[in-house]
This record gives sequence, C-alpha cells and structure tokens, in this order.
Amino acid sequence: MSATEHFQDDCLFCKFGQGIIPVPKLLDEPDHFAIRDIDPQAPTHILIIPKNHCENAAEVAINQPDVLAAMFTSASKLAGSESLDGYRAVFNTGASAGQSVFHAHLHLLGGRSFQWPPG
Repeated sequence: MSATEHFQDDCLFCKFGQGIIPVPKLLDEPDHFAIRDIDPQAPTHILIIPKNHCENAAEVAINQPDVLAAMFTSASKLAGSESLDGYRAVFNTGASAGQSVFHAHLHLLGGRSFQWPPG
C-alpha cells in the first residue's frame, strides 16, 4: 500500500505526510512520520502519524497492523532520543475520547509525572 493510496485532500495530517504543507519532522519513515504537537500537554509531546489516511487507531489496527507496530517502535526510539525515563503513548479514538483530528495519530507524552487514572 503506497503512502498516497489513502490520501484525503481535506486532511491536514495527509498534507503534512505528503509534504504539501511542510512541517519540521522529527522522524520520516516510509509509512509514518513524527512531529511536535502545537499544543503540548507535557514537556515532550510528539505526534506519530501514519501517512495513509485512517480515521482512528482501530482502522490502523485492522487495515495496517504493521504500521501500528512501527509507530510504537518509533515511539520507543523517540522517547530514547528525548531522554525520557518514562512516557505515555495514547490514541484518542472518537470524539468522546478527545479525538479532535480524525486522522489517526499516536501521542507520545513525557517529561513529567502522570496520574492514574488518566482523564
């Protein structure tokens, strides 16, 4: 599946992934990329985004499980490069869970203590 096979013209994250809208990328893999969140919720807040458009994490898991695994591998590598001693990896799936951009993306959060339960 090519990175342009599932592209939506009206999707901001699709445009980032294709380079239509240039953004500073921390990581650029064939099937996903990583950028810093513009509204960080922790000292380190990175978004790991598949290049093929999937609305949410469930769609990535069903349609691109290899990409889902690669995104978590990248999260681990990025956490190391950011010198995080711990981190939280979160997908918000659906509006009621806080998803506001309906192109799947993994939040990598770190650099502070987190509480449990979240939210």
